[in-house]
Amino acid sequence: MSHKAVRNGILARAIVLLVFKIMKTRLFVRWFPQPNCIVYVTSKICIKSTSFTSLAEAEAMKFVSSATTVPVPKVFLAFEHKKRVYIVMERLPGRSLDYGWAQRSAESKARIFDQLRSMVQEIRKLQPPQDCGVSNVCGGPIFDPRLPKSLHWGPFRSIRHFHRELRNGIELDAVKDVSTLPEGLENLIKFHEQPWDKPVFTHGDLSSLNIIADGDTVVGIIDWETAGWLPPYWEYTCAWDANPQNWFWQQEVDNFLEARPHDLEMETIRKRYFGAF
Repeated sequence: MSHKAVRNGILARAIVLLVFKIMKTRLFVRWFPQPNCIVYVTSKICIKSTSFTSLAEAEAMKFVSSATTVPVPKVFLAFEHKKRVYIVMERLPGRSLDYGWAQRSAESKARIFDQLRSMVQEIRKLQPPQDCGVSNVCGGPIFDPRLPKSLHWGPFRSIRHFHRELRNGIELDAVKDVSTLPEGLENLIKFHEQPWDKPVFTHGDLSSLNIIADGDTVVGIIDWETAGWLPPYWEYTCAWDANPQNWFWQQEVDNFLEARPHDLEMETIRKRYFGAF
């Protein structure tokens, strides 16, 4: 799968660019405040465009929508103009789960988790392309602002190649005395170098901020910019590694994702020695 515009047309592009420009002017924002990355055109349509937005995000939503029943925003149009990508997509009803989560009843939360578990299981059944390594849905670099050194990584031929890059290429064979390694590093390398199955399709940021619910119904999962084919544990460790707006979500992750405490410990060691964010 290669990067491509979605339902592209010169007139449609011109209209989108004009609408986006108008709705981002100071005067307009003053009277109709807009989030930094989204322009709400109508109650049913929005435009996403940031310096990090990519066509791969649109392709990820199209892929999930076509291959599963997981609710994602419908993509109407996606294109690149002057090195900036614009995605015109469905504006979902409801609000993200961080709004009012503490006020939800146990029964309400349980209904949400049941739906999320089912959605994650469905995504896990997606089969990677032949000879797929770690990459975005188009076979290109993954995007992840939480990783050190670069926003874009890869693509990689395999999970082991990805892991090797994460730890700056350090190999046990090159270490004369493993007892001199910092605490936990030997275990991390062994964890990285174990045999791995195929990568699995991963959203990469299943925080409460990216899950939209209308009442007790999950109506959509948004922000697929970090999605791609990644190690089986990646979804769990990324969801657990919450941002400051989302600390409460850590205690909820095990309710809809398979708990992977050892993998989480290994990721903690990796970030300690090789950085994150």
